[in-house]
Amino acid sequence: MIKVIINGSKGRMGQALLTCAKLIPDVEVVGAVDAGDDLAALLPSCDVVIDFSFHEVTPELAELCVTQQKALVIGTTGHSNEEKTRLLVCAQKIPVVWASNYSTGVNTLFWLTRKAAEILGPSFDLEVLEMHHRFKKDAPSGTAASLAEILAEVRNQQLHEVIRHGREGIVGERTPSEIGMHSIRGGDVVGDHTVIFANLGERVELTHKASSRETFANGALRAAVWVAKKPAGLYDMQHVLGLK
Repeated sequence: MIKVIINGSKGRMGQALLTCAKLIPDVEVVGAVDAGDDLAALLPSCDVVIDFSFHEVTPELAELCVTQQKALVIGTTGHSNEEKTRLLVCAQKIPVVWASNYSTGVNTLFWLTRKAAEILGPSFDLEVLEMHHRFKKDAPSGTAASLAEILAEVRNQQLHEVIRHGREGIVGERTPSEIGMHSIRGGDVVGDHTVIFANLGERVELTHKASSRETFANGALRAAVWVAKKPAGLYDMQHVLGLK
């Protein structure tokens, strides 16, 4: 039995995690905490902390997990460079699963995106389109950023040099090297992601659409069970699913 604390338990993902955890016999939730609760007092009782709070909170949480030698599953996105650095330091001391998306389907999309980029080659223009609910605070989504990173890696590019966030005005013809990124917000959309490979005369589109947060919650819980027995290090869902 893997004992889990859910941080950010009052949020949409926190509630989904609590619901899904009841149906997984290998998981026992020993703490459901949110802003203002004393996580440190509960930490000794768990094996893994699952964090779906806010990016500013995660580094301090990770450092607290280091002091207690507890595994961590990171579900927050939108981290600053300084926050990322602190998290990477912690991942050298405890086992950490850090993924932009915990859906099995999305991680299949990551794999397919890499293969499509390798097969189709540099003659295809690359665009990433994502849509989320009106309440999402960061853009682009962490998943969309991961997709763009995969595309840039296949082409041996530095993403910050080629990413183009939307277009407006007389911007000129599209350059062959750029990777377009477009974020749409509205309604209650859980998460839609499309990678477009466009050439003269043909177009390939890879799309994943999530209709329930339980998809992500079940993946995060699966990651928690998996990472609880791993040595210190940085892992992602590709490791959890055996795709790496």
